[in-house]
Parts: sequence; structure tokens; C-alpha cells
Amino acid sequence: KRGGDTERATRGRAEQHTARAKLPKTLERTGTLRMAKRGKIERAGLEAEVLAMAAKGLGSRAIAKALKTRGLKISHTAVNRFLSEESEDTADRLTRNRVFIVDPIDGTRSFIEGSDTWAHSLAIAEYGEIVAAAVYLPVKGKLYAAAKGRGAFLNDRPIRVSPRDALTGARVLAAKPNYDTRHWPGGVPDVRRHYRPSLAYRLSLVAEGRFDAMLTLRDSWEWDIAAGDLILREAGAVTSSRTGAPLRFNNPRPLVDGVVAACPGLHAEILTALGPARSARRDPTRHPSGS
Repeated sequence: KRGGDTERATRGRAEQHTARAKLPKTLERTGTLRMAKRGKIERAGLEAEVLAMAAKGLGSRAIAKALKTRGLKISHTAVNRFLSEESEDTADRLTRNRVFIVDPIDGTRSFIEGSDTWAHSLAIAEYGEIVAAAVYLPVKGKLYAAAKGRGAFLNDRPIRVSPRDALTGARVLAAKPNYDTRHWPGGVPDVRRHYRPSLAYRLSLVAEGRFDAMLTLRDSWEWDIAAGDLILREAGAVTSSRTGAPLRFNNPRPLVDGVVAACPGLHAEILTALGPARSARRDPTRHPSGS
């Protein structure tokens, strides 16, 4: 029986992998959204629904059918461009005001090992800001979604960050290198250390309020953090780069200078404890990481 379970699990992961490889094409076919029959609905909210359906493996036809039952139609003229770990990057996206930012599998090592902490991360950036997002963990059955100005949700349930206001004893998600003493001039803070392989999942867990903060002090690819950034902010968190600057997306080089995300009572304290970023961190030859 265990052998059969293992075979089914392996087959299931292969099917999920195939479905995620089709994500960019699904989104391209979906294109832009327009209303029919009903009154005005915020585009960002509807787009978040489409991202969530795409993350769950629905193709463009299934998405169109689902929306049609609600009097909504999809225009199949794609006007967006893609920034994705799995797709060739071109300068064309820089000419577009709206861009899909997609990571078909975030937490690749977890996926390969057959663990359950890998995720699919999808977002839409408009003029450099994320306006719709979805992070889906198929094995766990957890779907995080958010739309600008409409809140953040886990499986359709509203979520909110923790109310913690003291760094000492806080629950922090971060990889071990982030606790190196060189990052903390006044000493490494006494926090409860936790980790998850998927960066998108770490961000979402803070939005859910299960943890108080997360940080990664190395350059991070946009597709790893784009969806989580909006989910966090809509859940009441404060997000920034390692230096405290707002996160902006669809950059010529799709990297951000680290990420610090926390409930409002902790974000400023973490930045203060980190101190000024060292210039060595901005060495363009450094290899980015999801750590």
C-alpha cells in the first residue's frame, strides 16, 4: 500500500509540475478582463480571482467558463507581458505598464523531495506596484490571495498580521545566514527562529499572523516575492527592501535589495537593529537567493 501511495504521490507531483509549466500560456490567453451585463467591479479584485484559478491549474477555457456564469467575459487579446523564472526575459516588458510576475514552483528543493511546502506564486504589477496576487500550496490545500484595496485572504477567509510590538521573542522566518553577526551591529536579536523553503510561503505565513516577521538580506528575485508583498500589505504588514525602501517591481534587472516584512509594531525596530546596509551587499556579481 505504501508503494502505491508513493507512486500516486509521484504521479501527482508530475501532474502539478506539468500544470504549472502551462501557467504563462494560461495567463497569456486570459489576457485582460472586461465586464458584461453587470455593473462595475474592481478590476484588481477580479484579476486576483483569475490568478487564484490559474494557480489551481485551471486553463484559460475553464476560467472563462467559470466567469461566464457570473456574467463576466474575458478578452483573449493579451496586452500584458511576463516576468518569470521559467520564461526568457526580454526588454519588451519594460515598455508595458502591466506585467504578470510568475513563479511556477517556489521552493524547488521541497518539490523535488516530495515535501508539502512548495508554492505557486502569481502576481500582476501595474506601474511597478503589485495590484493582484495569489500564492497556492497545492499539497497543503492553502490558497492565499489579495487585491489592492480589498484585503488578503486564506481560502476565502480574511487574514491579518499579528499585533506584536516587541522584537525580543518574536517569531521570525529567516534562513540561518540572515543571523550572521555582521548584519546586526548591536547584536543578533533574541527571536524564535523558524524557516520554510518557499519564500512566497514565508511571506504569506506572516500575513496570516502565524509568524511576526520574515527577512532575507540577500538580493531576491521579483518572482519569489511579488505576490507575497501584496498579500502582506493587504493583511496590514509593512514591507520594504533591506534598506527600508518600498518594494518596486518590473525592474530592468528583476531583483530587489533584500526583503524585510513584519507587523507594523516590529518593522522599524528590525531595520534599526540591522543598521546601515554595507556597500558590499550591492556587489552586482553576487548570486541572488531565496534564502
